[in-house]
Amino acid sequence: MMRQAMALAAGLLLAGCADPRLGELDRRLNDIRANPGAPRVLEMPEIPSYAPVPYQASDRRSPFRPQLPEPEGAPAGDSDLAPDLEREREPLEAYDLDALRLVGILTMGGQTHALVRAPEGEVHRLRPGNYLGRNHGRIVSITGSTVQLVELVPTGGGGWTERTTHMALEETRR
Repeated sequence: MMRQAMALAAGLLLAGCADPRLGELDRRLNDIRANPGAPRVLEMPEIPSYAPVPYQASDRRSPFRPQLPEPEGAPAGDSDLAPDLEREREPLEAYDLDALRLVGILTMGGQTHALVRAPEGEVHRLRPGNYLGRNHGRIVSITGSTVQLVELVPTGGGGWTERTTHMALEETRR
């Protein structure tokens, strides 16, 4: 008896969910499928002609790098600090420091080395005394997470000055 009551209740519930207009909806969908209408013709926009403009300011300072003005009355610098221009250049001296990435520190046999990635992706192993960057940057020390450099920068008055800078390991994102 209980089963019959439950079956009757379930039947009434399902019958209450029926929509009397489903037949009309089926007829309308069949009409649309039979005659979908003409496809819309899309007009292509007119493409403007391209005229390349040659870049002629490649020999000037990049507008995206700040130019630090020299204070008035700045010392002319020390001409004794001039870099050795006869020295054979190392491969990483062809790049700006901001184009190079410190990717690791390696200690082998008591000697600490810095692993620096060039823009092309090649990784170089460097130690104190190696040069990198366009400003004659010489590695003076390597710690667990940084490389300290001393660069020789022209002052503009014929002299040179030393500038200390560093490269730090970047945090890896996972």
